[in-house]
Amino acid sequence: MARKPRPGEVFINCPFDTSYKPIFDAIVFAVYDLGFVARCALDVDDASQYRLDKILELIERCRYGIHDISFVAIDPNTGLPRFNMPMELGLFLGCKRFGEALQRTKGCLILDTDRYRYRNFISDVAGQDIHAHGGEPKKAIVEVRDWLSSASSRRMLPGGQAIAERYAKFRAELFDLCAELDRQEDSLTFTDLSEMISLWLQANR
Repeated sequence: MARKPRPGEVFINCPFDTSYKPIFDAIVFAVYDLGFVARCALDVDDASQYRLDKILELIERCRYGIHDISFVAIDPNTGLPRFNMPMELGLFLGCKRFGEALQRTKGCLILDTDRYRYRNFISDVAGQDIHAHGGEPKKAIVEVRDWLSSASSRRMLPGGQAIAERYAKFRAELFDLCAELDRQEDSLTFTDLSEMISLWLQANR
């Protein structure tokens, strides 16, 4: 039975590399600060479920998707590019195009470091609006905020600058928050991070 997409859930299709983590964490924070729920492949740790099945299930259930293709580049170790993010973007677009009526209400944001870099490796997305974060977490927050505000038609949402300032405060207090919960900041799981963002936002509204 097909699942109805949940209007409050946002599928995040981003690299899980350590070097990308500052932007990933900023995007997750922005999603929660705007009143949505962040979902990604790290959400469920179930060895009995194939990774692709997990991704397809998340895509099916999320009305919104944030897709960062900035890590499509030649890997110096293999000499080959990584195409996980474009593949998941394609699955999301396919679900929107060929899914049932409610799936066709999906919307997505495509992020990259540069607005026109995609022309070199995935020209088929030409005509879609690519948003650039320039490798800056603050810029990623602003892009996510402006897009979700428009795509969801929700009103009275905080501005990107305000969210970025709250995120900076959250980062400054994260060490102490981890200590209170007997956790290590450098080993937080995605579920841990989501929980701590939610707890911090509840206490700082």
